[in-house]
Amino acid sequence: METITLDTEHMQEAVARAADVLRSGGVVLYPTDTLYGLGADAFSDAAVAKVYEIKKRDEGKPMHCVVADIAAAGNYAEINERARLLAEKFLPGALTLVLPKKPDITAGIAHNIETIGFRVPDNEFCLLLARSFGAPYTTTSANLSSAPQGRRLHDIYAQLGANIRLIDLVIDAGELPMRLPSTVVDVSAPETTILREGTIPAYRIREALGI
Repeated sequence: METITLDTEHMQEAVARAADVLRSGGVVLYPTDTLYGLGADAFSDAAVAKVYEIKKRDEGKPMHCVVADIAAAGNYAEINERARLLAEKFLPGALTLVLPKKPDITAGIAHNIETIGFRVPDNEFCLLLARSFGAPYTTTSANLSSAPQGRRLHDIYAQLGANIRLIDLVIDAGELPMRLPSTVVDVSAPETTILREGTIPAYRIREALGI
């Protein structure tokens, strides 16, 4: 398992190496604007399966992905007016938008599901990686399913145990601040649903949409 310390001097090296790992079907443990996440090519069945295995996550539970901006999400999902309003107000930031996927998107995280969750994190590394990789990559907390989320790599390694052998690259940003996860908002149906209230309070979502 390779590790790169994330700082100004090593930012471009970290991005380039992480993009190479994603292209080769590997898994990257990386920092976001909320938590450490596990990244893999979001539309590769084999790569996504590795992430599910690492987390011991039920394959029936959906997994979200990172894109560079809301326009990039439009390559894979239908962008409606509510999504545009929320993106303009809160992105980049700790918001996950669940959108109806396009019919031809069927692999990886889109397998047997009609919607896809997209994030545009307020994090330089994440955004540079999205642009360098040129495609969505998974964003799911780096912990065993239903277990506490770690802010320190040491704690994450201890929790994942032998499964860390499936991680190809670690981007070490040190201990992350205590933060809530992203707020998840489903705008795929006529009625907007806040699936998880996180960093962005529910009332701010409702205010932005006028509901």
